[in-house]
Amino acid sequence: MIKKKRLGDILVEAQFITEEQLHEALKVQKGTDKRLGVVLQELGLVTDQDLVEALEFQLGIPQVDLEKFFIDSNVIKIIPPELAQRHHAIPIKKRGNILTVAMEDPLDVMAIDDIKIKTNCEIIPVIATRTEIEHTLEKYFGNSDIISEFLDNINSDWQDSLENDIEEGELRELVDDAPVVKLVNNIIADGVKLRASDIHIEPLDEDIQIRYRIDGILQNTMNNVPKSALPALVSRIKIMSDLDIAERRVPQDGRIQMTIQGKEIDLRVSTLPTVKGEKVVMRILDKSNLMLKLDDLGFIAEHLEVFKEMINHPHGMILITGPTGSGKTTTLYSALSSLDSEHENIITVENPVEYRLDGINQVQTNNKAGLTFASALRSILRQDPDIVLIGEIRDKETAEIAINAALTGHLVLSTLHTNEAAGALTRLVDMGVEPFLVSSSIVGVVAQRLVRRICPHCKVKSREKLVDKDLEKYLGAGNNTIDFYHGKGCRECNETGYRGRAAIHEILEIDNGIKRMIVQGASTEDIAERAMADGMITLEASGLYKVNEGITTLEEVMRVTKVQLGKPEFIE
Repeated sequence: MIKKKRLGDILVEAQFITEEQLHEALKVQKGTDKRLGVVLQELGLVTDQDLVEALEFQLGIPQVDLEKFFIDSNVIKIIPPELAQRHHAIPIKKRGNILTVAMEDPLDVMAIDDIKIKTNCEIIPVIATRTEIEHTLEKYFGNSDIISEFLDNINSDWQDSLENDIEEGELRELVDDAPVVKLVNNIIADGVKLRASDIHIEPLDEDIQIRYRIDGILQNTMNNVPKSALPALVSRIKIMSDLDIAERRVPQDGRIQMTIQGKEIDLRVSTLPTVKGEKVVMRILDKSNLMLKLDDLGFIAEHLEVFKEMINHPHGMILITGPTGSGKTTTLYSALSSLDSEHENIITVENPVEYRLDGINQVQTNNKAGLTFASALRSILRQDPDIVLIGEIRDKETAEIAINAALTGHLVLSTLHTNEAAGALTRLVDMGVEPFLVSSSIVGVVAQRLVRRICPHCKVKSREKLVDKDLEKYLGAGNNTIDFYHGKGCRECNETGYRGRAAIHEILEIDNGIKRMIVQGASTEDIAERAMADGMITLEASGLYKVNEGITTLEEVMRVTKVQLGKPEFIE
């Protein structure tokens, strides 16, 4: 049946087009390599959906929505990229020797035979729209042409050249070839397009794994990069970041500045020699994504009011705590941008300076030159500062200088790596700072995490019953039930159900009672318990507030806070 029927005849039978329109389309198609369906769409005679409906109803071939279909990464690799792109065919499922392939034109017998010969499988065609096919091809094979061009043009003696001590000038010539430049630029551009915070280029046994950290989670979105490409990729990135391309035995750090899609992008580059080759991580610093308004940071109303009071304090120290990647720098920069830089002298000490801010004096530490956090801090205190930002307090010396600055009339903002707000106080004491200095200088501590936002494009609601008393208390459920939201997964969120992130906070204000506890050597648990008794909203409660508002999911809050809460039971 499939072999005998032609697309034009099916469309006429289904009354989507007339005989005259079919003849007109066939005349236009003659002399071109375009499919009839493409020509009909370009002439405005049919739509994507018309084609799918005609084939589905006339031939009984099922339709698949690729936007909602999860494709296993091992299945997508069964058909080579060039064959998939040539025939507009996507492998979506394999059981035994039977391969299901989504096609724009399931009547294309030559395409089916080509795929059958290449895969040695029996082919079952299903229908997908042209738009969905092209989107999926771009998603999985968008870089294949660039990679193929790179492999066709790469110098066959690349590996030998890099394993020997050749002149740096020769190395630079090797990695200045257009295919190498294009491949690296494309990897970076994809990262920016996907809203990634980091790009990981990792050597494996047979190939290279390129992963993007999107909304805090690493995702593998680029396939088919062979291991032979690694030396050229790494060397090209080293040249761009002004690193030593002949040195492959020790880690190196650098920076790249470039314009992508009209945006100025900074990248922090780190290389690391591993047993399988050099690994590269690039941190993407997109200034256009930097939120510099406190109202946009996701503080709940009570927290926002307290935080604004804290940063407008005339002197003292404010600490932001949380793990790496929890948005501490963004919060600090947003706090600085809300202050009066025109009438106040604001100086920062950072390692590295991630974003350049107008009206603020930013100093980058350089340990090799002896410019440490402590030495830089001593110097800037002689620069008549009003407000000082210290990127991170890492040792006793830096902590003591910062605290003395806070006690002598300066507002000091900094970060610490602790899990909760109360932990920052005992951490300073553990560093060797006298408890009375800690109690006298600290204005407040903000603990912060980032949770993924539910994708607004595929957000759905479900009615669920609470089984945990804490959940019921925090979420204020009526009749013990509540509406929960989650993302089903779509093209906009790369099938994850999440798109973007929001912050959750815990703010500890240092009142007289807390000060006495610090001086008396109270534990983190005791301080936290006292603060909660006084009304402190914890990280978990802040996260559950965002669950209640439909911003994030309960699973996300449990993931980032490490607190296990009773899961609700689905009702409807």
